[in-house]
Amino acid sequence: MRADAERARAEAVERERKVADLQNRLNAATGAPPVAAPPSSLAGASSSGGEGGGSFEIYGFAQVDYIQDFKRVDPAWDATLRPSKIPTVDGIFGDDGQGIISVRQSRFGVRATQPVGGRDLFVRFEFDLFGVGGDAGQTTFRLRHAYGEWGPILAGQTNSLFMDGDTFPNTIDYWGPNGMVFLRNPQIRYTYKTGANQFAIAIEQPSNDIDPGNIRLLDSDIAASLQGDEELPDLTAQWRYTGDWGHVQAAGILRRVGFETAGTPNNEPSDSKVGWGINLTSNIKVSKKDVIHLGAVYGEGIASYMNDGGTDLAPEADPAVAPPIVGLPPPGLRGDVVPLLGLMAYYDHYWNDQFSSSIGYSRVQVDNTNFQEPTAFKTAQYASVNLLYTPSDKILMGGEFLWGSREDKDGAEGEDYRVQFSFKYNFSSNDFR
Repeated sequence: MRADAERARAEAVERERKVADLQNRLNAATGAPPVAAPPSSLAGASSSGGEGGGSFEIYGFAQVDYIQDFKRVDPAWDATLRPSKIPTVDGIFGDDGQGIISVRQSRFGVRATQPVGGRDLFVRFEFDLFGVGGDAGQTTFRLRHAYGEWGPILAGQTNSLFMDGDTFPNTIDYWGPNGMVFLRNPQIRYTYKTGANQFAIAIEQPSNDIDPGNIRLLDSDIAASLQGDEELPDLTAQWRYTGDWGHVQAAGILRRVGFETAGTPNNEPSDSKVGWGINLTSNIKVSKKDVIHLGAVYGEGIASYMNDGGTDLAPEADPAVAPPIVGLPPPGLRGDVVPLLGLMAYYDHYWNDQFSSSIGYSRVQVDNTNFQEPTAFKTAQYASVNLLYTPSDKILMGGEFLWGSREDKDGAEGEDYRVQFSFKYNFSSNDFR
């Protein structure tokens, strides 16, 4: 019966299109204005008209960035400013000053909506070209989103429930402020909405970042064999209130952060700790377009969810132990979750319909364990200001000044400052209907 109904609707749409085509021919002969043809069932039918409606869009943008770096960062990350990649040893990556032209921010995606079982099914698949991990420094495929959402149930990879993507400021640097939670993660999520309030809970893919620290001095083989032990998914929850003035959000995470030693009897040594975090964020509307973005996050063992900097778990010895003795494990040596604080404040200002600016500051600080190496990451800062020009919603161009700094556990410091000029051209299949 459903197939017959859908076929009847399709035949009705086709008849309407033929009538519209005939009417336009007559109008062209008499000089009358054309009439709009009804949308096809695939590309433009409303999703509210029954099981046969839906929408499908191909979208994305081509973007090129010219970056003039006045100092130096890890060459694999020179197309963006990540403070954790700033060296604290002069000359380790070469002489100061680099010119970079990159298209890695360019993006391509598809999304579709159709009613299924009385609810809209939304599906999204999106990638950019900014290589990370083993592909760091390369212009290659990087998955951003791959998920479906049907009613209150979402499954797939998208923004973690622990983050607030709406607080990302209007910057053109790819990585953005380091002190905010930012992770797109595979997950299964349930959302409940009532009025201005939204509640959500999810289980997410665990990913533990383990720092062997000074264990390398005791046994380099064991240090090389230490790896994350991810027995349980991370549990995240979120509450958001939205009003005419903006929104406020509180998110939390509870996770098991574990490690084990590959290739040893019973994979020992091994252990696990409880990681947790609270992320408070808000967007405050100053005017029709101007927005203040605010964020503060604190927790233990949450570095994997941060935009940049820190580690989840590191070795800790009894407080009475002095610097490590090579070859002799100190008493009470264990793994412990690393406390972390992240802060972010940005202001997006629109001078008029075509010109805008974003200015702000961000910071990450960790409380190092006493058995981490002297070169372990401790504190990083990030700041930027820009002027952007958008002659239409399809074109953006502008410049940005960025500054970042890093400090290690032993007090060694490094900084970087650069300017970036970007040209971005958006496209959408909706523009051709």
